[in-house]
Amino acid sequence: MTLAAAILAAAVQPAVAAEVRDRASEVLAQRLFPMLDAMGRSPETITRLRADRSLATTLATRAKRTAACAEAAPCVAEAALWDEQELATLTHAVERNATPLLRDRRLIPDDGLASGLAREIRGLNAIVRVYALGMPARYPSIDGPSAAFGSTVAQTRLAAAVRLRNTPRAGSLQALDPSVELGLALLDVNDRTDASGFEPIDGGDNAAAMARARGLDWSRYRYTAIVLTGIGPEVPDMPLSPGGKYHVRLVANRFAEGDAPFIIVSGGRAHPHGTPHDEAVEMRRALIERYGVPAEAIVIEPYARHTTTNLRNATRRLMALGAPLDREALIVCNPDQSRMIESPAFGERNRRELGYEPGVIGRRLSPTELTFRPDPRSARIDPLDPLDP
Repeated sequence: MTLAAAILAAAVQPAVAAEVRDRASEVLAQRLFPMLDAMGRSPETITRLRADRSLATTLATRAKRTAACAEAAPCVAEAALWDEQELATLTHAVERNATPLLRDRRLIPDDGLASGLAREIRGLNAIVRVYALGMPARYPSIDGPSAAFGSTVAQTRLAAAVRLRNTPRAGSLQALDPSVELGLALLDVNDRTDASGFEPIDGGDNAAAMARARGLDWSRYRYTAIVLTGIGPEVPDMPLSPGGKYHVRLVANRFAEGDAPFIIVSGGRAHPHGTPHDEAVEMRRALIERYGVPAEAIVIEPYARHTTTNLRNATRRLMALGAPLDREALIVCNPDQSRMIESPAFGERNRRELGYEPGVIGRRLSPTELTFRPDPRSARIDPLDPLDP
């Protein structure tokens, strides 16, 4: 055995022999890192990747870097980061060795394997930097860990995540490199697994709407859906914010006109930081209990934390419903938010944060209504925002 192979073997040796499934980590991995997760669940692919000479050298270098940290958890986290050369080597190795696995087009985004894999690795780096190394989150008022960086609580959580990363988990990528498991563990120990809390999203509260959509004649309706964007809750312990109550009445009145088959309520657990209340769930409850909107007409999108992802994730729900994407949907929200959505600055924000615009903002029908033509690029997973990928 070569020295590089010996270092790699030692680095990935599990703490115990058995591997058990962790269903929570599985779902989170599938949401954040669909391509990396698929590789982890394919022993054949892992074997082929480990035999790739270029990648084996890179993995051995990474393992040696980690081994030099001994028990120092911050050092281990720093060593887990992928640089651009390592990412390029991984991408080329995946293209050479994982093609049979990745033939499933559902795993490959519209801009290709290399772009998708780069997003997953850069998203992983972002998780490590924010949750282990103290880098501020993009929106620190609602995102990131609740414990102050360097505090005893933060140090305890980091130490636990570092231990978890090498504790065997069936279907993980640990046998190739433990960095993905570290990213998942960091979110887990900080109780920031928001991105997987409602899977499978097409079941549960959405089951009735999904069943109705299968037999729907879309041509009967002017709009494919009414998208109700989130706004809060900013008030601690208030399940539906004052602004949210206004939004719900707005959309109930608009839905009563009968020119859209569904209301998509979009909003996750965002305001204030650490809130237990999911806005989409609370808006759905109010629509049913207060306004008598049938459950089969409401689709929850319970992950979005920003207006950008309200529209991106609503597009994903339209795609899942089978709605024709060449038809318009309708965005309903308060006048201030509506003007912001219509502004050039919002388009720039989408391009900066998502890399594209989730759709085309169309005609203004009233101070609270805009038409919207969705863009299928919204299907791309973006782990840079691990709470709303």
